Amino acid sequence: MLALLPFGAQAQSQAPSDATTVSTTPQSLAERPMRLRNTPRLNETISDAQRRALPTFLYGELLTGRPDLDMLLTGRVLLRRGDTVIRADRLSYYQPDDLARAQGHVRINRAGNVFEGPVMELRVDAFEGFFMEADYQFLSNKAHGHASRVDFLDDKRAIIRNATFTTCERQPGPSWMPEWMMRAATLRIDGEDEVGVAQNAQLSFMGVPFLSVSSIGFSLSEKRKSGMLAPTFGVDSISGTQVTAPYYLDIAPNRDLTLFPTLMSKRGLDVGAEFRYLEPSYSGKLRGNYMPADVLRGTDRWGTSFQHSGPIATGLSGVGTVGLSLNLNRVSDDNYWRDFPRGGTSLTQRLLPNDALLSWGRGDVTATLRALQWQTLQDPTSPIVPPYDRLPQLAARMARLDVNGFDLSLDGDYTQFYADRSLTRQSNVQRSFMLAQLSRPVVSAFGFFTPKVQMHTTSYQYDAPISTGDMSASRTVPTFSLDAGLVFERDTAYFGRSVTQTLEPRLFYTYTPFRNQSYLPNYDSGLSDFNFASIYTENAFVGHDRIADNNLLTAGVTTRFLNADTGAEQARLGVAQRFRLEDQLVTLPGGSFSPSGLSDILLGAGLNLNNRWVLDSVVQYNPTTQQSVRSTVGARYHPGNYRVVNLAYRFQRNTSELLDIGWQWPLSNPLRDEPPDRGAAGRGLGADRWYSVGRLNYSLAEAKLVDSIVGFEYDAGCWLGRVVVEKLSTGLVSSNQRLMFQLEFVGFSRLGIDPLSTLKANIPRYQTLREQTTAPSRFSNYD
Repeated sequence: MLALLPFGAQAQSQAPSDATTVSTTPQSLAERPMRLRNTPRLNETISDAQRRALPTFLYGELLTGRPDLDMLLTGRVLLRRGDTVIRADRLSYYQPDDLARAQGHVRINRAGNVFEGPVMELRVDAFEGFFMEADYQFLSNKAHGHASRVDFLDDKRAIIRNATFTTCERQPGPSWMPEWMMRAATLRIDGEDEVGVAQNAQLSFMGVPFLSVSSIGFSLSEKRKSGMLAPTFGVDSISGTQVTAPYYLDIAPNRDLTLFPTLMSKRGLDVGAEFRYLEPSYSGKLRGNYMPADVLRGTDRWGTSFQHSGPIATGLSGVGTVGLSLNLNRVSDDNYWRDFPRGGTSLTQRLLPNDALLSWGRGDVTATLRALQWQTLQDPTSPIVPPYDRLPQLAARMARLDVNGFDLSLDGDYTQFYADRSLTRQSNVQRSFMLAQLSRPVVSAFGFFTPKVQMHTTSYQYDAPISTGDMSASRTVPTFSLDAGLVFERDTAYFGRSVTQTLEPRLFYTYTPFRNQSYLPNYDSGLSDFNFASIYTENAFVGHDRIADNNLLTAGVTTRFLNADTGAEQARLGVAQRFRLEDQLVTLPGGSFSPSGLSDILLGAGLNLNNRWVLDSVVQYNPTTQQSVRSTVGARYHPGNYRVVNLAYRFQRNTSELLDIGWQWPLSNPLRDEPPDRGAAGRGLGADRWYSVGRLNYSLAEAKLVDSIVGFEYDAGCWLGRVVVEKLSTGLVSSNQRLMFQLEFVGFSRLGIDPLSTLKANIPRYQTLREQTTAPSRFSNYD
């Protein structure tokens, strides 16, 4: 062995300055236990300064040469410097130019990227040179191939000529051919940006060429890059055949733009774009599309949305924090939601919010200024009453905790509600309200006791007379509540498991005197959902136009079973019921009063015995009729990666009864548990596997499928196939059907209609078969 050391051979024998020194005396071992420290020896990257200081090691069976000038090695030659290793039968090295020439079974491993061939010439440090008739393999995506020549421009960039490219694992035998392969006259590799560009390329699948392009770019990892993306294809019942040719522009590490023109056989050309930005303190997204002369409707169609959230830098100290949130949505016409069912970002397809919120906070005080305007997309067969615009809404809050043992808060709000009176059939209004709260919580390890008083004051200024003939109105309502609970614990065991069981009884009393509010129009109030959270609150309504009169007592008890070692909740049982001492007379318009006496009973249960099974259920039971009023039962079975079944049953008497099931499950050996080394996230369960995916929403009351997604995935190892059929209801009797199919060439590109966004949005715990979770280490392919 010969080592060429720029700073002397003594560096090999001396311990690094930050190495841990451990004395071997018994006293020292007891006083100073061994500690692990980070070491720079296994850094993934080597800087230029570090590389220049590294020694060069040369091995060979026979060595001749002149010191500090040149040398010739033959027989099992090895040259090693940092993350570069060269092996060959014969190697000459000229030290002044750092030039190595190798012949015979030449192999280069540069930071995990491997090149092999008969002849190579290389400036080792600069990594400039060429390789003839080379086979190559990249570390980042396991891609490999053959080239007539590889030109190394530097340690990050190379030009591969007359290249083949695939990620299919090489099989033994001279007749082996990959299931997919790209041939290119020139393949430019940029390791710094982790991208590749193929020129005069042809893509073949199962030996059949099916795509030829003059130039195509692709990513060598999950890193983004500018260029044409793979085209997508689709078929649905509204637009016919669709072809989208997206172009991605990586403007900056925190900004990008995607253009996605789509040609629809039944409708014409739709041009869309999406711009995204991400800063340390704020982010946003702008999306839009425009279709001139839509054949379906005979007019131009368009839609746009803009979301932004983050603070505003004022440059002033001591003024507090200022923030801005925007959610703006607008479309061309009322039929947009039906004709572009997947084109919007709003959760309510027919109600599009245009919401701007400016917030300020400093210490105990916060304030917001809001402007909210709705675009309501009307359907003549199913019209809806539009919600009220808030132009503007000004709100402020002051809250202080533990002021001599008291918690106090003061909320104020001024809102101008506006809507088309011909649709709402009531006056628009300027409403002001104030809510003051004072409580004295007493909390200990065994329970809590919290008395609280509230005062609601509201005033209205109408733009037209209300039912009483007045143009204004006001209302003041006091409320008193008392919330108390205890927590008991005991250590026990069930089914051989040690658990801590709790018993948590709770009483909640609230009193609000009756104030007639039937003559007041309703602008934002609704009936609160009846659940384990709302049953312990003072008001049966949300919003500020109705304050329920109450004289009621709520009693409940919950028991939990906690893992004795971790404290994790394994099971939960709960029951709660209200006892109303007086009738509740305040109602929503068209509603009925709540009589005195016992309310429906709430029953809840949750089960989480292990990582596989999760069960959660809530039942609202009417003891008078001895029938359930509403039931929700959800369960999930998740025994491992790529195995999940979600089941939900939702029942509301005289309204709806739905069964919802979603799944992702392998069809090959569906009941077999995989060994621990298989089924890692982002890697699938192995090659030659079929998977079933889907979600079905079935109405038991109507005996029909409401929405459905059913499909299959196939993992061949180096390529994936997906076929998914989706049915989406767009009305009482209308729906849109879509067929999605996709070929994914692992480590290269995807072709077809991308169903992944649909599967992720509809199947909880769905996992993609290929996803790079961590960048591979160069030490995973170390020579």
